[in-house]
Amino acid sequence: MPWRDTALAVMVAVIWGTNFVVIEAGLADMPPLLFLVIRFVVVLFPALLIVPRPAVGWRDLAVVGTLMSTAQFSLLYLGLNAGMPVGLASLVVQVQVLLTVLIARVVLRERPTRRQVAGVLLGAAGLAIVAVGRSAATPLDSLLLTVAAALCWAAGNVASRRLGVVSGLSMTVWSGVVVPLPLLLLSLLVEGPQRIGDALAHVPLSAIGSTLFTAYLSSLVGYGVWNSLLARHTAAAVAPFTLLIPAVGLITAWLVHGELPNPAEASGGVLLVLGVGISVLRRAPAEQVRRSAP
Repeated sequence: MPWRDTALAVMVAVIWGTNFVVIEAGLADMPPLLFLVIRFVVVLFPALLIVPRPAVGWRDLAVVGTLMSTAQFSLLYLGLNAGMPVGLASLVVQVQVLLTVLIARVVLRERPTRRQVAGVLLGAAGLAIVAVGRSAATPLDSLLLTVAAALCWAAGNVASRRLGVVSGLSMTVWSGVVVPLPLLLLSLLVEGPQRIGDALAHVPLSAIGSTLFTAYLSSLVGYGVWNSLLARHTAAAVAPFTLLIPAVGLITAWLVHGELPNPAEASGGVLLVLGVGISVLRRAPAEQVRRSAP
């Protein structure tokens, strides 16, 4: 990629790496689904009045929004709320890079090389080690929710790439239309009117700051830039920059909470990151992911 696009990808990775600690701070006093509804309401208004709708159908917008916003973030928020350590979460979600390559192979016919297949297998082994060797402080359900969030992120990457929309900001804003109402209904069912009322009556400054960071920096800036990069480059060319996310996430978790992974989590995480690197970091042109003719 050109150096400018490389710098933009690095910037997004830093924002998203920091995002885990920021989300956790907001979740301390807010129900997770309600907190996500508030985030996307802030994202949508007044952006809907300013940003033009992308030239794609409503069904395509709904698919991207459901995968990349509604499903990914609701699962991630629920995982963090269920006890997933933020540093480990920033590491585990990187399985989305491997899943992006696999889904792109099926949907976009971007043929993975043998090296990429080896990377996927190595990353899967690392994830298995994390799952088996996780500490008692990491419940299995929180890990599974985080992995499911990564799967939705990967599918959203490919859905966005398939559309080829140049304006990532317009895709981010308008695909987010599908988020608030379904999640508000789900919040009412799962979290209950009483808990929602209590949370809205006493919104702490940490939740306000977290909402502003996640809405404007993570969603509008982050996904706006990310979707633009996916429109200009192959999914496998953009995805490697998420390798920076766990480094930033682990550092911020250590600085803020003193959180460090146990030996099994650390070793499994290293294998996962190595698998991601082997799968999508390429030097020789012959190793480039090839997209077959439609």
